[in-house]
Amino acid sequence: MTNQSGIPSTNRRQMLVAGAGAAGAAIAAMAVPTVAMAAASASGTAHAGNSSNPLHGERHTMNTVTTKDGTRIFFKDWGSGKPVVFSHGWPLDADAWDPQMLFLVQKGYRVIAHDRRGHGRSDQPSHGNDMDTYADDLAAVINALDLKGAMLVGHSTGGGEIAHYIGRHGTSRVAKVVLIGAVPPIMVKTESNPNGLPMSVFDGIRASVASNRSQFYKDLAVPFFGFNRPNAKISQGTIDEFWREGMLGSVQGQYECIKQFSEVDYTADLKKIDVPTLVLHGDDDQIVPIDQAGRMSAKIVKNATLKVYAGAPHGMCTTEADKVNADLLEFLQS
Repeated sequence: MTNQSGIPSTNRRQMLVAGAGAAGAAIAAMAVPTVAMAAASASGTAHAGNSSNPLHGERHTMNTVTTKDGTRIFFKDWGSGKPVVFSHGWPLDADAWDPQMLFLVQKGYRVIAHDRRGHGRSDQPSHGNDMDTYADDLAAVINALDLKGAMLVGHSTGGGEIAHYIGRHGTSRVAKVVLIGAVPPIMVKTESNPNGLPMSVFDGIRASVASNRSQFYKDLAVPFFGFNRPNAKISQGTIDEFWREGMLGSVQGQYECIKQFSEVDYTADLKKIDVPTLVLHGDDDQIVPIDQAGRMSAKIVKNATLKVYAGAPHGMCTTEADKVNADLLEFLQS
């Protein structure tokens, strides 16, 4: 029996993991400690060894942090120097940041990215798929690695995650913030947000994820990267990678996350950001419209700088990687 992608449904996840290369090694590493040590060594992961943070209740091995509720959060930690922490968008995982992580680690920075619970290689619990827990999971990673003076970079849902992290945990470990195509302050239309998107949009996303998320992710990747625009340079590999990352996650976790990126109001969190903040947003973002997101966030965050990418889509970290990387480096060095 096959699904619409032509992959036997009983073996789809196995094939995804097998075909993911380093991702497959990382999944095995979470299950077998000895393999974890070998995989971390082979990938050049710095800061090796087991440690714990009794003040916060989390512990970590080579490439996972175990939170208070027992959920293992997978992370990548490369290089040394000033830390840059990345939070990914929905329904992706830390691999979405590969262009930025490779660039910055080669520039002498320490780069860290985790897979949100229910996504990628992290555990897939039936509980905790809410923004409060996502923010606390991010805190668990930051605390376990004892990061200080970090620059937090969040794309899309990840922008909400780092804003909510600051709302709950403050900026004692944070030096700068970057929001890229981020969902704050709030996406859904409400009485206080009359220009938001109607709930029917998000109900439609829920219905598509529940009925056939495999096909939905393939379809979603097209406007996500602006491949439906005239003269767009369509990359099938980019579409396939979007699908691969999405299908590694839990359908339940991803389904429940839809409410978190659409209905959570991050206004109070944005007001608590008291460090230099850069807002990057494409003015042709078909997923998170700039007028309801980036422009508003830049007005709410104290002394935020807004940089608009003309014609850029939601997936600008991929399609405009060189420009994004240059802006991140400039902001880090400022």
